[in-house]
Amino acid sequence: MSREIRTVADGLTFTECPRWHDDRLWFVDFYTHRVLSAREDGADLRTELEIPEQPSGIGWLPDGRLLAVSALDRRILRREDDGSVVTHADLSDHVPAQLNDMVVDPTTGRAWVGNFGFDLMGGAPVAPTTVFRVDPDGSVTAAAEDMWFPNGSVVSGGTLLVDETFGNRISAFDVHDDGSLGPRRDWASFGPLPTSSDLQTVLGGQLVVGPDGCSVLDAEGCLWVADALGNRAIRVREGGEIVDSVEPGTGVYACGLGGSDGRTLYLCTAPDFHAEARRAAREGAVQAVTVDVPMAA
Repeated sequence: MSREIRTVADGLTFTECPRWHDDRLWFVDFYTHRVLSAREDGADLRTELEIPEQPSGIGWLPDGRLLAVSALDRRILRREDDGSVVTHADLSDHVPAQLNDMVVDPTTGRAWVGNFGFDLMGGAPVAPTTVFRVDPDGSVTAAAEDMWFPNGSVVSGGTLLVDETFGNRISAFDVHDDGSLGPRRDWASFGPLPTSSDLQTVLGGQLVVGPDGCSVLDAEGCLWVADALGNRAIRVREGGEIVDSVEPGTGVYACGLGGSDGRTLYLCTAPDFHAEARRAAREGAVQAVTVDVPMAA
């Protein structure tokens, strides 16, 4: 299907975590250290928060206060109503590598946050890690272990979905009333877990899909997922069937549904994910395309 792909924001380093909130598009730019927001067409671009230790996942507490991951020092920050910024949770004693994406339950205020698990940029051996739950009071609890680079996540109807970029899968967990998670199950499986810990071997052929950032569920229960290895965003049905895709001709590392009618799919794009290259260039962008099925109400 041919679709018009339009540019919403460009001249950036490496964009991630597009979220539709309060009739605006929110996203982060890693290497200019900013949380940004804009109107749905990219107009009125604002810097909402500066995070020197590299922003990543964002979300909101039920009272509207912004939470944002400070990846390199492994904290979650909170912007108060008066604009001041405080530490919401410190995970530096809990995780072995930098923090990654995050989802915040808008009803309970619980956040689930992933981490790399190993030094990706340094080429360290691939290793599984743990997803942590951060409660509204800032307390930190291990929520799910043996996760292969937990990345984009979504909470829907009492279920937590987590993209595992190095696991060839999207995992699902039932969320209990106390915030604990039930056993992991496959929501979508694209191939087996990697059999090698060598990063280049894994990237060179052991991953069928590298599920990175993802949207909320759409009105048909499907999930748009950035395929970090395939230069595309794919629409996935529970069970793993890929029913649609968008290919902008460059790398896609996150995506999100939004816009006034819920049919705009925002794509965070860049030529690659290598930190030194992205810091030195301004080739990152947010692009957008209109899709058929809107985000779930």
